Amino acid sequence: MTTKPTKTLVGNIDKDILAYTAGRDVELDVSLIEADCMGSAAHVVMLSQMPLKPALISKSQENKIIKALVSIMRQTRKGTFKIRLADQDVHLAVEQTLTQQLGDIGKKIHTGRSRNDQVALDLRLYAKDQLLATLEGVACCVDALLSFAKKQVAMPMVGRTHMQPAMPSSVGLWASSFAEGLFDDMALLINAYEFNDQSPLGSAAGYGVPLPIDRELVSHLLGFSRPCHNVLYASNSRGKIESIILSAMSQVMLTLSRWAQDMILYTMPEFNYFVLPKAFCTGSSMMPQKNNPDALELMRAKASKVQGHALSVYDLIKGLPSGYQRDLQEAKEPFLEGIHITRTSLSVCHKIVRGLTVNKKALLKGFTAEVFATDRAIECVAEGMPFRDAYDYVKTHIDELKDMDPYEAIAKKQHLGATAGLDFPTYKKRLKEAHAFVREERKAFNKAISKVLGVAYPDL
Repeated sequence: MTTKPTKTLVGNIDKDILAYTAGRDVELDVSLIEADCMGSAAHVVMLSQMPLKPALISKSQENKIIKALVSIMRQTRKGTFKIRLADQDVHLAVEQTLTQQLGDIGKKIHTGRSRNDQVALDLRLYAKDQLLATLEGVACCVDALLSFAKKQVAMPMVGRTHMQPAMPSSVGLWASSFAEGLFDDMALLINAYEFNDQSPLGSAAGYGVPLPIDRELVSHLLGFSRPCHNVLYASNSRGKIESIILSAMSQVMLTLSRWAQDMILYTMPEFNYFVLPKAFCTGSSMMPQKNNPDALELMRAKASKVQGHALSVYDLIKGLPSGYQRDLQEAKEPFLEGIHITRTSLSVCHKIVRGLTVNKKALLKGFTAEVFATDRAIECVAEGMPFRDAYDYVKTHIDELKDMDPYEAIAKKQHLGATAGLDFPTYKKRLKEAHAFVREERKAFNKAISKVLGVAYPDL
């Protein structure tokens, strides 16, 4: 049955087709409203400065538009700015609002750009903020893990391979190993941040426009390090940048997932190495005694989900021809969700590490004679015995090791990165550098946006 088409800024569209093509953009784009307003403000400043006579947009018109955009941002924070299905997305919702408020002035803001141009910019602005927030979250987890490791640096813990007792280790070594993993993940996030730090605006539909637009000015106004140079690549990079960022996020989740798996094992009654606060566990609907590590189990599962999102975006774009294709719309949801999962997982990790307690008795109980076998064989080598002879001797004389002291065993390993050779000052220095990177990037971005909006950002 044919229904009356819905009137939109880009034509009259069948109701069912409109709903299908808009998808979840009406709700997802709420996260992009502020970014869209920032991009529009910078675009309008640039349009007003184009060497045209008469000017496309006057200085007073520029001021009115930016003032209206700031108002939309404020409404968004109050939850009163709405994106309707007839708008289709944030871009047309903002344009529609400006046109309603300012008349013909509002109709000018789309000059020289396309919606793909806008969403590519919005996603990069959103990603800039989210990557910095993720780096802050990683740094907080690293700080918590290192504090825990330093406090427990001399606490023996059985090191395992194949999940079987292997060699003397320590809680400090275990905890700081995950901190170091997160340091590497931060390097990947910073790399993704630097790749993302390019303005695509001015690509328009992917082929530029016959106007004297200043893409470098827009990039500078929005706090980017530079614009994407080739306008077609600026369009083609859509999807690729989301895939790269999600891949970096998935590495963070990989580290958290392995930590969560250890936590699940080592808090089991059979191990009981660590104790989780009961408030961090959930109960059973049937079994009154249960305190389940559900948050850790979900973290393990969500790591697969973020990796799946990275793969889904990659798979979505790998066969697309150059130029914009509507398929790219489907990259938005996994992109936004993957970032959200990673950030909330980091928050949960930080909370759990801060609340973790150590069961000294259980940790020491794990040190059977077999755990010292390799250390003793190496001591025999140091005394002059060939390694394979030492190996065979210790294997047949395990009982001789039953009185070895785990504290002494971990204290003897003083080389770089071993149980008694952990370099906490260097860890602290790396953490300080990470915080400084985030602080300086935020400061520069906020300064740029405050200038283009004419109000203090992010306060508004």
